[in-house]
Amino acid sequence: MNPAEKRASFGLAGIYGLRMLGLFIILPIFALYAEHLPGGENRMLMGLALGAYGLTQAILQIPAGWLSDRYGRKPVIYAGLVIFAIGSFVAASADNIYWVIIGRAIQGAGAINAAVMALTADLTREEVRTKAMAMIGITIGLTFSISLILSPLLSGFMGVPGIFALTGVLAFVAMFVVRFMIPNPAITRFHSDTEASGSKFAEVLRNKDLLRLNFGIFSLHAILMSVFIQVPFVLQANGLAVAQHWKIYLPVMLIAFVLMVPPIIIAEKKAKMKQVFMLAVFLALCAQALLMVGQHSLWAVAAALLVFFTAFNVLEATLPSLISKIAPLAAKGTAMGVYSSVQFLGAFFGAVMGGILMQQFGGNSVFIFSMILLATWLLVAGTMQPPQAVSTKLYHLDVLSDAQGMQLQQRLQQVDGVREVLVLAGEGVACLKVDMRGFDAAAVAQLVKAPA
Repeated sequence: MNPAEKRASFGLAGIYGLRMLGLFIILPIFALYAEHLPGGENRMLMGLALGAYGLTQAILQIPAGWLSDRYGRKPVIYAGLVIFAIGSFVAASADNIYWVIIGRAIQGAGAINAAVMALTADLTREEVRTKAMAMIGITIGLTFSISLILSPLLSGFMGVPGIFALTGVLAFVAMFVVRFMIPNPAITRFHSDTEASGSKFAEVLRNKDLLRLNFGIFSLHAILMSVFIQVPFVLQANGLAVAQHWKIYLPVMLIAFVLMVPPIIIAEKKAKMKQVFMLAVFLALCAQALLMVGQHSLWAVAAALLVFFTAFNVLEATLPSLISKIAPLAAKGTAMGVYSSVQFLGAFFGAVMGGILMQQFGGNSVFIFSMILLATWLLVAGTMQPPQAVSTKLYHLDVLSDAQGMQLQQRLQQVDGVREVLVLAGEGVACLKVDMRGFDAAAVAQLVKAPA
C-alpha cells in the first residue's frame, strides 16, 4: 500500500469500528438495564430493543450502497452517521423500553457499511484492496472484543444512558475522520467485487452452497444475541455485579483471540476449511450445553464462554472466506451484500426469539433454542462440498474494449493455477480465482501489462 491507501484504509476501518462499537457496546449490560425500565420486564420487548438495529440495518444497507453510487460515498456516510447519532441520543434519553426500541431501530437505519466498503474500493488499487478489506474485518473483530470488556466498566460510572450518549458522540468523531482524514475519490464507480448488483440477486439466492453459508451466519448472530439475553442474568445470579462482568469477558476474549489463530491457519494452509468449520460449529453447540448445565458455577460459565467465543471467532473469520471461495466472481459483491444483510437479520431474530422464549419458558429455553439452531446448522453444513483451496486476486487493467477484454480473459484462463477468470473492461479490473500451489503469477502479470 502507498501512504494514501494506508491513510484511507486506517481511517475507514476506524469509521467502521466506531459505528460497530456503538452497536456492540451495550450487548453485555443491556438486559440487566432494560428490566428496570417501564415495559422492560417484558423479555420480548427487551429482546426487541436489543435487536431492533438488526432489522433496519438489514433492510437499508444494500439500498444505502446504491445511493452512494448515485449521490457519492461521503454524503451517504455523513447521513448514516447523523442518523446513527440521532438514534443513540433517542435511546439515551428514553424513559421506557419503547423509546429504546425506537432509538435502536434508528441506529440501525444509519447503515453505512456498504458505502464504506465502496469508498474503500474507490481509494485503493485492485492489488491491495484485499488487504484494506482485511483491515476492516480485523477492526470489527477487535471492536467487538473491546466492547464486551469496556461495557461493564463504563456502565459503572456513566450508566447505560451515558453509554448510548457516548456512542452518539463517537458518530460525530467518525464524521470528523471522514472529513479530514479520508481523501475524496478521484472516480466513484461500481465495483463488482465489493458492491451488490440487483441483476445478480437471483443467481446468489439460487446457489445452494451460498444459502448454506447464509443460514450459518444467520444462526451464528441469532445465537450471539440470544446469549446476551440470558448470560448477564447468569453472571449476576453467580454473585457478580454488572460492573464486574469485565473480569469474565477480559480473560475470555483475550484467550479466545489467541486460540482462534491455529484453527484458521490450519483451515487455510492445510486446506482443511470444512473440517475446521464443522468443528467450530460443534464446539459452539457444546458451549451452549455447558452454559445450561453449568450456569450455577462461575468457573463453568467462564469456560463455556471461552469455548463459545473461540468457536465464534473462528466462524466469523472463516465464513467470509468461504463466501469468497464459493461465490462466482461476477457475483462476489452481491454475495457479500446478501451475507451481511442476513447476518443482521439473524441478530434481530435471535434477540427477539431469545426474549420471547425467556418470557414464556424461562432462561434454559434460550440455551435449548441455541442448541437446536446449532444442531440444524451442523446438519446443513455437513452437506456442503469441501471448498476449493483458492485465493482471489485482483489486477488493474488499462483501458480495454469489450473484445480485448474477452481475449484477455481467454488467455488468463489458460495460465497454470487459474481456476476462474472475470475481466471487467468497464471497471478496468481482472478478477482471478487461483490455486496458489501451482499459480504462475509472472505469466498473469505479463498478460495484464500487455493484454493486446
